[in-house]
Amino acid sequence: MADYPGKLGEIIEDFEELLDRRERTELLIYYADQFVEVPDAIASRPFEENHRVPACESEAFVWSDPQKDGTLKLYFAVENPQGLSAKAMAAILDQGLSDQPPAEIAKVSSDIVFTLFGNDISMGKGTGLTGMVSMVKALAEQSLNAQQN
Repeated sequence: MADYPGKLGEIIEDFEELLDRRERTELLIYYADQFVEVPDAIASRPFEENHRVPACESEAFVWSDPQKDGTLKLYFAVENPQGLSAKAMAAILDQGLSDQPPAEIAKVSSDIVFTLFGNDISMGKGTGLTGMVSMVKALAEQSLNAQQN
């Protein structure tokens, strides 16, 4: 098993223990219900296009806010009210990676999408969710570069 930073490792372990598809779906719905919309202090509608996740059918957006202790706080918006998978992914990334150092966030593999959602995820959904992880990683790398300069 890969080494995941922060609470993300615990979340991944919970999913890896689930063999039943129905249980996995219930856990994903649980996380979708935990989704917290980006606060107006960070971003408000209409959102800037440079925060939009490319190829995400649920129109997801991602922001990061550097904290005084050098960690990042992640924020998400999902414009499609039916975007349960995107909301679940956003909640998992927020709960699992917020308050971690950018260097740790940047190491996370987009393969976590398949660990969380299973290998039979549709190509479109997989592309969008992988894009969310990639965007979080890119924001972490930008923050890391800014810290080093």
